[in-house]
Amino acid sequence: MPSEFIIETQALSKRYGRKLALDHLDLAIPRGRIHAIVGANGAGKSTLFRILLGFLAPSAGQARILGRDSQRLTPDDRSRIGFVNEEHTLPGWMRVAQVITMQRHQYARWNQQAFDSVIGHYHVLPEQKVGQLSRGERAGLNLALALAQQPELLVLDEPTLGLDVVAKRAFLEALLYSNAADDCTVVYCSHQMEEIERVADNLIILERGQLKNMSAPEDFTARVMHWVADVPFKGPLLDSVPGLLEVQRLDGLHHYFVLDQDAGFEQFLRQAGARNVQSMPVSLDRAVNAFLAKNHATPQAA
Repeated sequence: MPSEFIIETQALSKRYGRKLALDHLDLAIPRGRIHAIVGANGAGKSTLFRILLGFLAPSAGQARILGRDSQRLTPDDRSRIGFVNEEHTLPGWMRVAQVITMQRHQYARWNQQAFDSVIGHYHVLPEQKVGQLSRGERAGLNLALALAQQPELLVLDEPTLGLDVVAKRAFLEALLYSNAADDCTVVYCSHQMEEIERVADNLIILERGQLKNMSAPEDFTARVMHWVADVPFKGPLLDSVPGLLEVQRLDGLHHYFVLDQDAGFEQFLRQAGARNVQSMPVSLDRAVNAFLAKNHATPQAA
């Protein structure tokens, strides 16, 4: 019986000399839905993917993907994993039709209908050479090829990086409206919070190789509050502000971003002498950035 988790790690660690890229990471991603992994540069995302795909060995701990040790993946295991990265690397000298033929012969479960449903979002002709395609068209071709494999797991590593607005929209629509995507688990890594907000069912935040959050995006956003107040002088000592993620002073007003605080935070500000206190809505992008800024500033023990 297959595990309910498509990805599992236990105390997974990876060192590069003195740098600890993954720090005893315990992660369990359930099957189904779209799971977004976000984090600042150096959070360990790329290292995690390389270990999961069997391209890199961990220093300690274990990683399992599709229920199998990631260091012992067979060709059949790999055929069940689709992968699209930011480079969209394909042989530039080959024509699109030749690439399709090559992939169709390589994957026994090839689904031409799934390929056609995705590539239909792009003006890509079979006789074109891959090297003649725009970056957005190569991204679309990569996604179509990956979904036509009928993978159980689709890993998207910064797939829209460097794409213009139109190409990003086409990529996301192709992903969201593809029936093939409904039949697999998607792990989506991106720095673009507007994309995450649109596609993700589950938000995973990594920082310094550790798991910091796993929840629905809207649940995470609800944890972060933005308070604006007219605070005389310098205001309360920052060390005394409960749940403080970030504070800014703009146009004479203090802006406090705090985590896991209820309405009692208003009373705290008023007791500190604040006037005209009000709460403001927080976007997912602002909430994640404030959270990462706080955690990234925390020194990591070697």
